Amino acid sequence: QVQLVESGGGLVQAGDSLKLSCGVSGRTMSGLVMGWFCQAPGKEREFVAAISWSGGSTDYADSVKGRFTISRDNAKNTVYLQMNSLKPEDTAVYYCAASTRSYGSRWSLIADTYNYWGQGTQLTVST
Repeated sequence: QVQLVESGGGLVQAGDSLKLSCGVSGRTMSGLVMGWFCQAPGKEREFVAAISWSGGSTDYADSVKGRFTISRDNAKNTVYLQMNSLKPEDTAVYYCAASTRSYGSRWSLIADTYNYWGQGTQLTVST
C-alpha cells in the first residue's frame, strides 16, 4: 500500500517562503512521477508542479513559475515544494500525488494521471 504524507503547511504572511514535504512509503519513489496540486475553497483541484522520476524534467503552473520549485530526493523517498514570494491567492490545501505513468508535459499536469494521493496540508497566506 503506497502512502503519501504531506507536511510543512501553515499560516504565513504575504512575501514569506515555505517548504512543503511529502514522504512516500510502501514502495520506492524511484520510477514514480511526483506532483503537487492545490485546492482552494469552492474551487477545483489545480495543478501546481510536477517532476519526473529522475528530477530531470519539471513543469509548473503559470501562476507559480519563478516562485515555486519542485524537487525530489529518491534516497529519502521525499518530494519537496519550495514556495517563495507567497501571495494570498496561494492559500489552499496542497496535495502531493504520485503517478506510475512515465513523465509527459501533456499529461503529468492532469490530476487523473496520478494513482496515489496524500491527505493534503493547509497553506494560508495572510496579507
